[in-house]
Amino acid sequence: MLGDRTAGQGAVRLSEIGSAPVSVDRAIDAVRDPRAGGLVVFLGIVRDHDAGQPVQRLEYSSHPTAEPEMARIMDEVAAAHDLVGLAAVHRVGRLEVGEIAVVVAVSAAHRDAAFAGARELIDRLKHEVPLWKQQEFADGTTEWVNLG
Repeated sequence: MLGDRTAGQGAVRLSEIGSAPVSVDRAIDAVRDPRAGGLVVFLGIVRDHDAGQPVQRLEYSSHPTAEPEMARIMDEVAAAHDLVGLAAVHRVGRLEVGEIAVVVAVSAAHRDAAFAGARELIDRLKHEVPLWKQQEFADGTTEWVNLG
């Protein structure tokens, strides 16, 4: 685990990049709140293909600035959508097909804000946080992809 931000820091309840398996229950528990009438969860799961090629496994790595960048984005998304709670956990290291690579959980007073906040959060994490994945294909070739 590279870091952890928990309750007491505004709407951002959990912000973490680490090698431990991702716990969906932990993310949901982090954003539960009596003020929230909507809670949205997104899971990014390692799939068995990419660009028409069979994928065997992935390996994620992150830059040292990844966690502060993730926390900054979460603060901005929380403010933009008036969110009650946000949680995001991204895994690094070697992952097999079917494993969870990322979980995002967002709570808000109403469902529209929760859905919009979750969508913006996962999209911005994918495009702005300095994370990379190496895909290992069935034929033994590999490819690096910059997520951020």
